[in-house]
Amino acid sequence: AMRLTVLGCAGSFPGPEAACSAYLVEADDFRLLVDFGTGSLSALQRYAGLMAVDAILLSHLHLDHFLDACLFVVVRRYAPGGTYPAIPVYAPAGAPDRLAAAYSAEQSPLDDVYTFYALQPGTFPIGPFSVTVDRVNHPVETYGVRIEHGGSVIAYSADTAPCDALVRLAQGADLFLCEASYLDEAPHPPDLHLTGREAGETATKAGVGRLLLTHLITAWGSEAQTYEAASAAFDGPIDIVRPGSRYEI
Repeated sequence: AMRLTVLGCAGSFPGPEAACSAYLVEADDFRLLVDFGTGSLSALQRYAGLMAVDAILLSHLHLDHFLDACLFVVVRRYAPGGTYPAIPVYAPAGAPDRLAAAYSAEQSPLDDVYTFYALQPGTFPIGPFSVTVDRVNHPVETYGVRIEHGGSVIAYSADTAPCDALVRLAQGADLFLCEASYLDEAPHPPDLHLTGREAGETATKAGVGRLLLTHLITAWGSEAQTYEAASAAFDGPIDIVRPGSRYEI
């Protein structure tokens, strides 16, 4: 069985109720943290535990998806009992420099805390999981994610506008965690994010079991309209996720 716990789900900047993107996927006593966005270190402690992370995957290097990985350096490097062993971080190739620069003006390496692996399209193991990543449609190098274990599948859009890669990654997934940042009704930049309708259309094309809408930018949108638009395009079950939402498959 796999368990997904939503730690943070606000889009682009923390919302009044939620930190930015961070999702914990667990199986066989192994815990993979997918994205580590602004404010989510607080939610990690609330819903899982400060040390409840065995590996980290960062979909892309926008602040709302990685910034708390910098604060996590303090947690692991300066613990009273001494530095914890380095944990693997799977991220775009620029991650070691980007995180080091965000952490400290000296840009000193974070190798004592993190062992970095550069993502590229393909399939590889992380702990008990088989993980597939592919480039999606976002202005910086960004990877959508498919996580498989024991015949169950969780797919995650990361940040993306519509693209074929996302449909492939989500194909037949039990849970499809998909961003829905914008409203169709309001003008918005192209090649950046999805609307609720587009999330629903992708879920239908991919034949997923359940659509979990995330990365809503509530300050600029409407949960009700996003949900309605997704429901019109996908007739399976749909949830708008919250911090602490848990799903077992």
